Amino acid sequence: MSRICSICEKRPQVANLVSHANNKTKRWVYPNVHKMTFIKIDETHKKRVPVRCDSVCTKCVKAGKIQKVL
Repeated sequence: MSRICSICEKRPQVANLVSHANNKTKRWVYPNVHKMTFIKIDETHKKRVPVRCDSVCTKCVKAGKIQKVL
């Protein structure tokens, strides 16, 4: 499963883990991405576009950019 959102294209980021002694080590921060079947809501043409199973972050689900197929 790719860790990239198919709607907003959110992807993993590199950050620093800072210790109490101010030592910095690199770490990865991953988005909360789930694989699901959904209907993409196209805002420019006001229509629904069906999409197969793909990776979507939970921020896009909460914002209403997609509609989950049950």
